[in-house]
Formats: sequence, C-alpha cells, structure tokens
Amino acid sequence: MKKHKQRQHLPAMLSALAIAMAGFGAAGNALAAGVTDEDILKDAETTHQIVTHGLGTKGQRYSPLAKVNPDTVKDLVPVWAFSFGGEKQRGQQSQPLIYDGKMYVTGSYSRIYALDVKTGAKLWKYEHRLPEGIMPCCDVINRGAAIYGDLVIFGTLDAQLVALNKDTGKVVWREKIDDYKAGYSMTAAPQIVKGKVITGVSGGEFGVMGRVEARDAKTGKMVWMRPVVEGHMGYTYDKDGKPVENGISGTTNATWPGDLWKTGGAATWQAAYYDPDVDLIFMGTGNPSPWNSWLRPGDNLYSSATVAIDPDTGKIAWHYQSTPHDGWDYDGVNEFVSFEYKDPKTGQLVKAGGKADRNGFFFVNDRTNGKLLNAFPFVTRIDWAKGIDMQTGRPIFDEEKRPGNPFTEGGGTVEGGKGKVVFNAPSFLGGKNQMPMAFSPDTGLFYVPSNEWGMDIWNEPVSYKRGAAYLGAGFTNKPLYEDYIGAMRAVDPVSGKIVWEVKNNAPLWGGVLTTGGNLVFYGTPEGFLKAVNAKTGEELWQFQTGSGVIAPPVTWDDNGEQYVAVVSGWGGAVPLWGGDVAKRVNYLEQGGSVWVFKLHKR
Repeated sequence: MKKHKQRQHLPAMLSALAIAMAGFGAAGNALAAGVTDEDILKDAETTHQIVTHGLGTKGQRYSPLAKVNPDTVKDLVPVWAFSFGGEKQRGQQSQPLIYDGKMYVTGSYSRIYALDVKTGAKLWKYEHRLPEGIMPCCDVINRGAAIYGDLVIFGTLDAQLVALNKDTGKVVWREKIDDYKAGYSMTAAPQIVKGKVITGVSGGEFGVMGRVEARDAKTGKMVWMRPVVEGHMGYTYDKDGKPVENGISGTTNATWPGDLWKTGGAATWQAAYYDPDVDLIFMGTGNPSPWNSWLRPGDNLYSSATVAIDPDTGKIAWHYQSTPHDGWDYDGVNEFVSFEYKDPKTGQLVKAGGKADRNGFFFVNDRTNGKLLNAFPFVTRIDWAKGIDMQTGRPIFDEEKRPGNPFTEGGGTVEGGKGKVVFNAPSFLGGKNQMPMAFSPDTGLFYVPSNEWGMDIWNEPVSYKRGAAYLGAGFTNKPLYEDYIGAMRAVDPVSGKIVWEVKNNAPLWGGVLTTGGNLVFYGTPEGFLKAVNAKTGEELWQFQTGSGVIAPPVTWDDNGEQYVAVVSGWGGAVPLWGGDVAKRVNYLEQGGSVWVFKLHKR
C-alpha cells in the first residue's frame, strides 16, 4: 500500500518539482540578467548597491543610510585599501560602482578594476592600450564606469567606449567615438538611460564638435547623436547603422558667424543625468572654441549651457545658457541636479534643477522647460558680470572685464600681438569645476565644493589647426586670499544664502556625498577624507589617505553594516593649469588607491 501510494503521488510530485525548477530557472535568469533598468531608476533609494554615477540618475549623491552619523562617525576605520599599482599615478577621479559583491573602479590611463568588495582582492583588471599622441587637456583621468546587464562600460583617453563582461573583464564590444588625433578623448562616466548608454566628448580646447550620443548598451550600436554646437546636423540610426537626418541643432549662423561653428567646441566632458519625472537627459556643455571671443560674435549656442534632451528622439527640449558669448572659459559642464524647489512667491513645489556654475553663479531652473527660477553668487567675488537679470535670464556683463581685442589693441594679426590683460574672478578653473556637489532632501541644502581664485587673462590671434590647441588666450591663475582657496559650502537654493562653510588651504577638487545620517563627506588635496555635520558644518572625523582626494565618496550597506569608500590620488587640472595656485600646492604627492571604511565594532 505504501509503495502504491508513492506511485499514485509520483506525477504530482514531478509536477511540483517541475514548477519549482521553473521558478529556480526564472530566478537564475533574473540573476544572470544583471543590472536592470529598474535597478538604475531605483539606485537612489537602494542602499546595498551603487549602479549609477551620482548615486541615482538625478545626481543628488544622497544616501538614506544613517548608521554612520555624528554620534558614531568617530568609530569609522579603514577596512581595506587597494593600490592601482605601477608607475601610472596622476589624477584619480573615479566614483566606484558596487554590485553583487564587487567594486568596479577606474584608474588613470584608462584602466578599470573589479575588486572583491569585502576584502579588496583584485578579481580582474583591464588596461586599455593607449596609442602615442593622445591629447587630454586636463590630466589622464577617468571619472568612472556604467553598469548594465552583465556589462561594465567606460570611456578611454583615445576616444573609445569599451564594454567588458562584469565577471571576467573580457571585452564584449568596443566602439570608436571619434579621432583622438583631432583632439577628442573621453573622461566622463557614461550613464544608462532606458537601455541606452549616454556619453559626451572631451576636447574643447582642440576645436572638437561637442555632442551627446546614445548607444544600445548591449551592443554599442548608435541610436542617436545630438550636436550641441548650433549648425550641426543630428542623426538617428537605422537597424543597419546608417545615419538618418534628425534636424540641425539651432539655426546655422544665427549665433555663430561664418564657419567658426564647424570647430565650435562646447565639449560635453562630464556625465549626463536623467530625471524620469520629466523624462529628460540633462547635459552640460563646455566653452566655445576658441577662447578668444572677438573671433565669434553672438551667443554661440549651445556652448556654456545646460541642454535638456529627449532620451527617445535625441531632440533638444530646452536649453539654458549660463554664459552666453563666453570669453573666460566658463564651461557650463557642471552637473544639473534635480530637486524639488519651494517657490517663495507661491509656496508651490516646482520640479527644478540646481547648478553651481564655473562662472561663480548658482542657478535654479524649472527642469520641465528651463525657466530661470533663481540665481545668486556662491563665491565671494565675481568680476565678469554684475549679476543675472531675472527677467531675461541673461548675465549683466561688465564689458570692461572681457579680455581685450588683440586685433585692435595688440598689433592686429601680427604674430605675438595680444589684447588688454584683465583680471577676473573666478578663475577659468571655476567657482566649481568637475567635482560633483550633493543635495540633501533632509536639509534642503546643496553642498558645493567651491574655490576662491582669479586670473589675469588676455586674448591673442589664433587660427584652427586640426589636433592643435585652439585657445587664442593666455592666463595666469592667482589665489584671492592668503588663508584659503577651497571652501565646502552649504547653499540654500531658495534664499541664496551660504548656511555654513569650511575653509581649506588648497583648492577643493573632489566630489561630495551626503547621507541620512546628517553627514557630508568630502576629500581634500592634502589627502584627507572628512566628515562634517550636514546642518552645521562642524568637522567630526578625518582620515589621511596618503595622497590628494579629487574624487567623490560613496556609501552602501551590507548585512546591516554601512561602508564608505573614496578613491585617492592627486592630480587633475590644478597642477597642470594652476599657475600661481599650482606653485602653492606643489608639495602634494601623487597616488592611486581606493580606501574602504566601516564602523569599528566595540
């Protein structure tokens, strides 16, 4: 009877087993699928992994984690450190990604590593073979990778995009962005939007054509391309990869004279951000080429601006130009961070974005249409403009602070002639540069790594030559104050007030992290990773990493423990372009490592 009963129930048992195995297969397939679009869209609220550049596509760099807080941060200690090794040091600006027990972190000279997130053990390394003659303007840095499915994707200094298997480090696809011999490179972290990898280009000092590109993240094949220099044609791409015209950006010669738009710069050399609430990609654009503004009358769209792009069509939805007719190299590439802005006039919440621009002004725009909502200085001195006209949204230029015309003041086209030298603040290195700020929905404040410096700047005759520097300007950077250059500032986007600041002797060149634990983390060129109280700025903790920190920290949790990580390695634009500022900090040492911390268990 017992055997009979077993036989009687065998079909049911097999059926149940089949269902269970099917369920296991589905779970296995989900795991095999790797990082999904849903993972990316929920990254800001998911604390056990980091799968976007910005801790969420909106770029707020806020984590709700709170185990590390003003009471406990004193117990934060190193867990492990990993050296990038070799003689290849220079600047390290990468933001790590954390997924499925691994950390993915890029290093200088187009390298990427997969590390065991618990121990720091190296799992694999990919070192891109760089040709002779690469032309990165501002050091051999890389700011990070993107991750999608089973791929980890990053850009290289010879203007390529490389996708690797996240588990093995083997190349899956590789696509050329453009010709490095013409000055193109790529240093920004890609961003994944709706299954597309969104990238820009670096090389604004070489007369490149700034643009935003979307590729199928699984194959690398182009989906659309949108130029951000007026006059250039945009394209979509059919199933065979053939370009289909998708409309010119702007109107040819409307804001650019003659043929200068063809080598117009406006490089998109920082990461894109994406807001699913309004379904728009936000990308900052760099300086127009050449720097000598006398050669290119007009606003020179869409340089030194924020551009909002439809992720499906590649069309420009709106733009806001923070420095029209830029003559000071005030790239508008700084991140446009989505947040909810309480309009002081109506009391209504507005879908807005905040941007601390290189030109020294903090801008708040309606992120649905680009309308200017607020604008105010976040640095102590601005010379080039007397303010921002809130009716027109345009700067009120001080024309005496535009570098002089070399064609009327400096000997015309005579070799070596130059226009009047003027002093301007901020320096072209900016009130804020590449280092990403953070926004806390808890405090309603932006945390902005700011710098106080100015420059002597003058214009010179210049003509375009492919692959050669295309400036038409000279400059010398100078500190404004003896006691500090950098200042971490808590900025109220509604009142325009600086709520608190922490001064720093050297320039601040690394990004910011803020947390639900009422903390702000940031690094200094002197080598410290610091934690301060998000409401007061009180310094609570610091750790010496051994080299300057010019990268953004991150945090995540694992089995109830909160971790903090940062990449360390001095370099970047300051020692290369810093003038008198570089002399002031020439004692700082290079490096190349990543540090991970957690709370010490007592």
